[in-house]
Amino acid sequence: METVAARQRPITQAQSTDLTIDQATNQTQALVDQVRHAYVHQQPLMITGGGSKSFYGRSVEGDQLSVSDYRGIINYEPSELVITARAGTPLHIIEAVLAEEGQMLGFEPPHYTPHATLGGAIACGLSGPRRPYSGAARDFVLGVTMINGKGELLHFGGQVMKNVAGYDVSRLMCGAQGTLGVLLDISLKVIPQPASEQTRILSGNQKQIQNLLSKWGRLPLPISATLFHNDQLYVRLSGTESGTHSAALSIGGDQIIEDQLWQQAKELQHPFFTSEQTCWRLSLPPAAPEIPEYLFKNQLIEWAGAQRWLYSEADHCNIIRWAENNGGHASLIDRNTSDGYTLFHPMSTGLMALSQRIKKSFDPAGILNPGRLYPDL
Repeated sequence: METVAARQRPITQAQSTDLTIDQATNQTQALVDQVRHAYVHQQPLMITGGGSKSFYGRSVEGDQLSVSDYRGIINYEPSELVITARAGTPLHIIEAVLAEEGQMLGFEPPHYTPHATLGGAIACGLSGPRRPYSGAARDFVLGVTMINGKGELLHFGGQVMKNVAGYDVSRLMCGAQGTLGVLLDISLKVIPQPASEQTRILSGNQKQIQNLLSKWGRLPLPISATLFHNDQLYVRLSGTESGTHSAALSIGGDQIIEDQLWQQAKELQHPFFTSEQTCWRLSLPPAAPEIPEYLFKNQLIEWAGAQRWLYSEADHCNIIRWAENNGGHASLIDRNTSDGYTLFHPMSTGLMALSQRIKKSFDPAGILNPGRLYPDL
């Protein structure tokens, strides 16, 4: 049901293409029918939205099932910090509506192109610079409406924060990239925008910086992002004006006026990413050791050490093995061609077997984005 706040908010030109309730019902039925037909005829489906993250995963062969026109904000309760929107709703529209109320998406999702949608952000499970301090995309999902591989319309979770009944299938959809179901409606909790933000810059080698980050992690500092590159550490502070000022004095360094730095980092537009080579992304414990120099030519470190990007000419197996030995995993990402792709870290035998059982339960015929994550999923 549309809220009073939603009814009273002026409709912008960008929102004028939102669906009416009847249109949304008809589109839902059309999507359900398409999946049911594919299930009966064992025909693979390639689920698409805005296409902004088409490089993130493997290519899929199948009939296109598009949710890009299934759009619109269904319910927004600023006082409850909850928003529900359809999967095809552009991210920039959601963020603009939230900004009007002084709120934001806490996981700071990357867009990559102006066509990015809410469904794509949740399906890929990608988060921006704020992720280690505010939470990942899955931490903000309260509920979803989806279509499984048999064409059944299913509802999981809810639209309130205190909904803990049953298995948390809603969050299971984060990062599944449509292999478990077609996302339709998504409910998210949101957070207030910080009253003040500033970025500090400090110099040092990786060991010195890692010691600083470890020290700061034990203090009540309002850090909301970090980036280390070429012996320069950038630290974003977010909070009250007095809080960020006090924290800035505590950590030292110089203040920089760089409005684009964090936007560039989030969208992979930082100068580090201008190379046409494929790039490795390593997800590691923050305290993992430095990557040996023989494994990379250049690197950029985010998330207080937990996310490390690197260019390398080393053998793929050596990078994967190093990541595993240090409690993490590695993915190889190519964004620079029309057929961009991502090769995810190989799964162990046990984890692959578990993933296949989950896939089978949601998509018994294996028709939803087959092979998107791994050849056998």
